[in-house]
Amino acid sequence: MRLTKYTHATVTLSKGDNTLLIDPGTFTPDAAELLAAADAVLITHEHFDHFDAEKIVAAMKDRDGLHLYGPASIAGALSEVADRVHAVSTGESFDIAGFAVETFVADHAVIHPEIPLVDNAGFLIDHTVFHPGDAYLNPGRPIETLLLPVSGPWISTEQAIDFVRAVAPKLSIAIHDVMLSDTGKASTGMFLGADSLTGTPLEVLAVGEDRELAGA
Repeated sequence: MRLTKYTHATVTLSKGDNTLLIDPGTFTPDAAELLAAADAVLITHEHFDHFDAEKIVAAMKDRDGLHLYGPASIAGALSEVADRVHAVSTGESFDIAGFAVETFVADHAVIHPEIPLVDNAGFLIDHTVFHPGDAYLNPGRPIETLLLPVSGPWISTEQAIDFVRAVAPKLSIAIHDVMLSDTGKASTGMFLGADSLTGTPLEVLAVGEDRELAGA
């Protein structure tokens, strides 16, 4: 399985001729192109940096076979293509475009007590790669690769270190990073990489860079 990192939290996972697209949001300038090439779409939650509803609806109108999976809270924005929008809940397992997907739904991480929480879906793909969305969400399964959020209004270095320790992946890959400068992205390894308190290697990929994932 090959992972390609795009802007912020957007990634694709490719296997053979199949491509799974996760979180094409408004911070991702090539979201329309990624949607045009995807076999299926996963959305972790409704926030705009993960969910560009306008581009998603346009892509699904153009392609009758394109299906989307995410928490029920996103359905209202996708009413024009509702027949191909699938609400997920915790504990579901299904095959999507040749990928085995398991779902974990919990609250989005707290930004501030006065900001309402929204549902957040984590996705475990092919039993090896976990995208937690915007939460320190532990799937409680052995995983190879954790897609680790490293910046944003809800991020806590302390919680991130404990999160990596709890999940105990063999590799972390930095995501959710648009708010960091290049220097900031490079410095995340000081706190979250192999030589830090996590003890787990952290890779910081450039936009468009890909990586073949071990064990997938």
